[in-house]
Amino acid sequence: MSTGDAKFEILQGTLDLMVLRTLETMGPQHGFGLAKRIQQIAEGALDLNQGTLYPALLRLEQRGWIQSKWGTSDANRRAKYYEITRKGRRQVEKESEGWARTVAIMERFVRLVEEE
Repeated sequence: MSTGDAKFEILQGTLDLMVLRTLETMGPQHGFGLAKRIQQIAEGALDLNQGTLYPALLRLEQRGWIQSKWGTSDANRRAKYYEITRKGRRQVEKESEGWARTVAIMERFVRLVEEE
């Protein structure tokens, strides 16, 4: 990406971990709240929209990593709230370890290029 203002596309597995970690740390959230928090943590660097988030939530629910129930939002509207499951917490551990290994490998490549 050539400009500092460019937003990154989100890879599927990356978004899954972002959603799971957000639910793990913040507790149950509705879709809009999740999107808002993820974009806040990313400091606006990610392009996250409903067409990206809601299919991910459905996929995570189908895998048993999150569960949903209907409730009322702060704006007094009906909203679907998502919550991480025990299985989802185990998945967070597994994926976090995988990402740590990936980051370590990529750092080696970046250092290798910088040293040349």
